[in-house]
Amino acid sequence: MNIAYVMAEGRGDTDLLLADLADRLIAGGARLCGTVQINTDRPDTHRCDMDVRVLPDGPTLRISQNLGAAARGCRLDPTALETAVARAEVRLAQGADMLIINKFGKHEAEGRGFRGAIAEAAARGIPVLVGLNSLNAEAFHAFTAGLAVQIPADISELMIWALAEVEPRVAA
Repeated sequence: MNIAYVMAEGRGDTDLLLADLADRLIAGGARLCGTVQINTDRPDTHRCDMDVRVLPDGPTLRISQNLGAAARGCRLDPTALETAVARAEVRLAQGADMLIINKFGKHEAEGRGFRGAIAEAAARGIPVLVGLNSLNAEAFHAFTAGLAVQIPADISELMIWALAEVEPRVAA
């Protein structure tokens, strides 16, 4: 099982790193599948809109719901997330050099979301890179049986890891 994860400190920093990595790898000819997250600030609220781009070339899907200014709790649109999952799984089935998942979040921690795609990629020997936050770290490490490796939240370090994983697959 070749699963790695990245955890960045700042709000949205993991999303930016994974999107940058995906763009660089795609430009270099890697066949990616999965999702990267794009957050769009909204001037009328402290919340942002959350979109995911299905790799390699879309579509981009809005995965957040506008629940109103007084709403508390999770704004994730589970239907939109499952649409992104289904599209990523189709691309995975078509063949990929790497699976990138923007976040192992609450849905994955509870056994839903991208969990099946991660397991399928690992079973097929396809390297997996996941964004992770501390809220779901325990569930992620249990899911990966502690075998996932952490990559520093630095684009150079991510590129070194990713190229070491992707280049042998691209050359094959």
